[in-house]
Amino acid sequence: MGLTKSEIFSEEQNQLASIAKVLGHPARIAILQHLFKLNSCVCGDLVNEIGLAQPTISQHLKELKKTGIIKGTIEGTSVCYCINPAKWQETKTLLSSFLNLDIKDMSCC
Repeated sequence: MGLTKSEIFSEEQNQLASIAKVLGHPARIAILQHLFKLNSCVCGDLVNEIGLAQPTISQHLKELKKTGIIKGTIEGTSVCYCINPAKWQETKTLLSSFLNLDIKDMSCC
């Protein structure tokens, strides 16, 4: 498998790619939507809500947490997850600036 050579791309390009990758799975979208809907930390009900096995949910939570979009706090033997507001705002700003790029000349094709 080849290297991605991420060092030849800008910080913003690498961040956008990381965000796109983590948002590229419907289970992660469902997890984020559930966290937004509850507007609070969630410990154990994601398995019932999403309908996937606990290890699968844990892996998706790990990927979301790795990007910083969610954060987790340990409460006893459970980890409770919620949206990281600062990182979510940063994510929205990055995605908006990218998605708001416009084509200046449509005569290219």
